[in-house]
Amino acid sequence: MAYNFDQIVERRNTDSVKWTEYPEDVLPLWVADMDFLTPEPIRDAIRAALDRGVLGYEFVRPHTLQVVAERMKRLYGWQVDPDWVVATTGVVSGFNIAARAICSAVDGVLVQTPVYHMFYSIYKNIGLNKQIAPFSFIEDGQHLIPQLDLDVFNKSFHSNDARTRMFLLCHPHNPVGKAFTQDELQNMAEICLQKGTVIVSDEIHSELMIGNEKHIPMAALSEEIADKTITLVASSKTFNTAGLFCSFAIIPNAELRESFKKANEQITGHASSFGIIAAEAAFSGECDDWLTELLVYLRDNRDFVVDYLTENFPESRFTIPDATYLQWIDFGAYVRSGHISDSPHKFFLEKAKVALNDGSVFGEGCENFVRLNFASPRSMLVEALERMKTALG
Repeated sequence: MAYNFDQIVERRNTDSVKWTEYPEDVLPLWVADMDFLTPEPIRDAIRAALDRGVLGYEFVRPHTLQVVAERMKRLYGWQVDPDWVVATTGVVSGFNIAARAICSAVDGVLVQTPVYHMFYSIYKNIGLNKQIAPFSFIEDGQHLIPQLDLDVFNKSFHSNDARTRMFLLCHPHNPVGKAFTQDELQNMAEICLQKGTVIVSDEIHSELMIGNEKHIPMAALSEEIADKTITLVASSKTFNTAGLFCSFAIIPNAELRESFKKANEQITGHASSFGIIAAEAAFSGECDDWLTELLVYLRDNRDFVVDYLTENFPESRFTIPDATYLQWIDFGAYVRSGHISDSPHKFFLEKAKVALNDGSVFGEGCENFVRLNFASPRSMLVEALERMKTALG
């Protein structure tokens, strides 16, 4: 079946954060949701629930947990017991809950920067110590290739006079689009085991693979690693249901799982009824044809952005993501030459009327970067890039 990802979906007159944060003349390529119609089987399942006419309390059934477990087996060969699966209101909630379950106030949490800005919320929300293991980047022409430096990673543990109790992994990585190899995952996991550190692996982008790498769940590497890992998954990014607030934590270790459940109950948050319905429909396999075509479209959009940047912004540097629909772009050369005043985010917002994510929120030293969301109809992407080109002159 052919799906029309070129279709323009009007979102300005909705409550969309992406489309209402800025004035109507601004094209938004920032918040990580997609400007494509959510797959029909998901919308059909929600319509059927509405047609029943009662919107009372609903909680996750064993069937939902079974669907999640079967999805992991079907995609990755990972044998997950449905009893390991715990529903939460979202992946961000999931790693904040995990931090509450695992850490005390004197502990540290390690992240790899630049990283999704909500990762930093756990330091403020829970009062934990920030520990940073930055990526290095190889430059191949304009292409920035993120590198995992295991020596830097190892030395970042127990820094800032705090024990590293939790490693919060973004896998695949947002914003650099890195898909970790099996060797990289194995090496990081072994260091965590040596240090007595629990791994919390945010794998929300795991089905958005647009490069040559295949996703490997961290916990699928071995039983020993699984015993020290909390895996966070959701259908929301892949199938464009982020506003429905439902995700899942997969926790093989019974003691760790009970601690997580207790922390979750203290927050008293429950996955939404429509979120549960959407997750079941998404993970059932009914939407997989749609996903196959989506990945082709996203790959083509990524390649279009790369070609456009190469031809029209020759001083820019950028990642070529293996996963996600997010491009990490460095406009530092244009700032240093005076062609861009202020930050690139502010410059393109004011001069081009294009909203990108400000790189400064992803980590120290990222002030001249922006994150561009290319999960939009091609015509919208073309218009935004043309505006940026015109603004830069």
